[in-house]
Amino acid sequence: MTTNSAIQSSPDIIHAGLNYLVYNGEKPVSHITNPGEAPIKRSANYREYDVSIRDGRKLQKKTSLDREGFLFATHISKVIDFYDHEEVTKHYYPEVENLVIEATGANRVHVFDHNVRADLEAKRKEMKVREPVTVVHNDYTERSGPQRVRDLLPSEAEVLLKTRVAFFNVWRPIFGPVQTAPLAVCDAQSIRDGDLIPTDLKYGERTGEVSQSTYNPEHQWFYFPLMERDEVLLIKCYDSQKDGRSRFTAHTAFTDPNTPADAPSRESIEIRTIAFFSGQEEL
Repeated sequence: MTTNSAIQSSPDIIHAGLNYLVYNGEKPVSHITNPGEAPIKRSANYREYDVSIRDGRKLQKKTSLDREGFLFATHISKVIDFYDHEEVTKHYYPEVENLVIEATGANRVHVFDHNVRADLEAKRKEMKVREPVTVVHNDYTERSGPQRVRDLLPSEAEVLLKTRVAFFNVWRPIFGPVQTAPLAVCDAQSIRDGDLIPTDLKYGERTGEVSQSTYNPEHQWFYFPLMERDEVLLIKCYDSQKDGRSRFTAHTAFTDPNTPADAPSRESIEIRTIAFFSGQEEL
């Protein structure tokens, strides 16, 4: 894995609206629908705030998963069709496992799920995939991170949870360059206690828990414009270690004001992984 240093034509900073949770003291609930059908049904209210989003390609130094909570990299995949579930699980999962091990130094990585998303409704219906998430969120909470380990690896969980565990998402375009609904990531160092609100995620058979973010003017946002198929964004969504490193990284799709009206719609895939660090006792 090598970090991408290509500079593409775009302003250093853009201004765009991001949708933040308006928290009223009641726990928000999001009801998951079937892929390709209606969008996720959310019980909460949201407000769009105009924020500054910096071009991550133009940073003088690369970001760190343990500092900002995200890492941009070049990663060439041998997968031909990211809509082919069998090809993705058979070939892409091992590629991502190796990528996360290399990027994090983990002793073991468990790849357990993936989502394909399309910005165009007709494409979602055709391929039975989900829409981009357009509210500021993070995929795990203090409670749901360890619980997911117990759900997925019940016979090993209590031993694994005695040492450091972290969840990383790996996001990439299926086709590039991405022009509609690009992904913005929030510098984890700028997220304060209380910004992230636990939210029930209700599936037919179970209830998970994610977090949604309330607005904080201190949030520092970044994006990587015109991402190509051979570029990925690694996002840390949970870290059990409480030693000052990043633990949660808010992110969201957004509307880039520079997007041409005739731009092709975004199609992307995200892989969900758990990284285990034996020998690193949890603090």
